[in-house]
Amino acid sequence: MIIATPTAHTFVTGASEGFTPLNAFDAALLDAGIGNTNLIKVSSIVPPGSRELPVSQLVLPPGSLVPVAYASMESDIPGSIICAAIAAAWSDDSAKPGLIMEYTAHGHREDAEAVVRRMAEEGLKARGWRLHRIQSITVDHRVTKIGAVFAGVVLASPPPEDEDADFIENTGSQE
Repeated sequence: MIIATPTAHTFVTGASEGFTPLNAFDAALLDAGIGNTNLIKVSSIVPPGSRELPVSQLVLPPGSLVPVAYASMESDIPGSIICAAIAAAWSDDSAKPGLIMEYTAHGHREDAEAVVRRMAEEGLKARGWRLHRIQSITVDHRVTKIGAVFAGVVLASPPPEDEDADFIENTGSQE
């Protein structure tokens, strides 16, 4: 099966508690707005020309296969702080792809965000590309019993604008 090259990307985060680590992870996906899909974990490239969509404009039918570069972490240590961070860096050459880096840690979001942003910068340097911009998103969570955090870049191919109404009518979903 060949999957078309995504034309859009969306940054998402979620955090939650759960009965087990898997339940906490599932709840974090729901919090991020992508919990009713099948994630396909991808390595970290944003296709050239990809446009950013707000999460509210993601059209992800339930059960769909969704490519996502992501970082996630679960913990059962009450009181601990866990965080997930993701950053994408683009070069000054728009023909080149963007590069996504993922990072998780025990600690605060500011520290994780600084690390993941540096990772993205270093990834561009390794390719010999000059940095144009970086975008990042981070989430942290203080664990009550069993907690999870999730940060990702969803790679999508939204339907053309005029197909949204048909999709909503056929599936009953606006998301």
